[in-house]
Amino acid sequence: MADHPLTKDCIAKMQKNLDHTLHEFSGIHTGKANPSMVESIMVEAYGSPMRLKECAAIHTPDPRMILVQPWDKSLLRAIEKAIQMANIGINPVVDGPAVRLPLPEMSKERRLDLTKVAHRLAEEGRVAIRNTRRDGVDAVKKALKDGKISEDDAKKLEKDIQTVTDRLIKEIGDHLAKKEQELLKV
Repeated sequence: MADHPLTKDCIAKMQKNLDHTLHEFSGIHTGKANPSMVESIMVEAYGSPMRLKECAAIHTPDPRMILVQPWDKSLLRAIEKAIQMANIGINPVVDGPAVRLPLPEMSKERRLDLTKVAHRLAEEGRVAIRNTRRDGVDAVKKALKDGKISEDDAKKLEKDIQTVTDRLIKEIGDHLAKKEQELLKV
């Protein structure tokens, strides 16, 4: 029944909700360098805005440093300016053909603030998954009412949708616990 068109669509949407939430989590930096912290910063390149990852290689040579190497050296100043304008709390340093981004030590207050952000993102993810579940269950009820599926099928499809909902919400909770542990580890 999990491959029924009604559940397939609902489950795919729930998975997208989960993927979006996990992507948002990766944007919360824990004091440990991660390319995802800067790769979506918009850089003015060749007269139009481009994401940083589209015009440079982004590496983490050590846990407290991000190294941005533009493919075109003429973009060094534009990249430096874009990172400053992004206001992410990292001060870029142009160093020869690259831009170094040394990560500052995180204060206890900052760690607690980021933990609150992670909790908010997790709750938004859970709400999105529950809303998708509600839409899926409504679609099953409509199909039952229209006589397209039997009552037994409807119950089975609703149970399948609920099972996936529970699994994905637990997964968000697991990732939240892990992110919280990373954030509070000094």
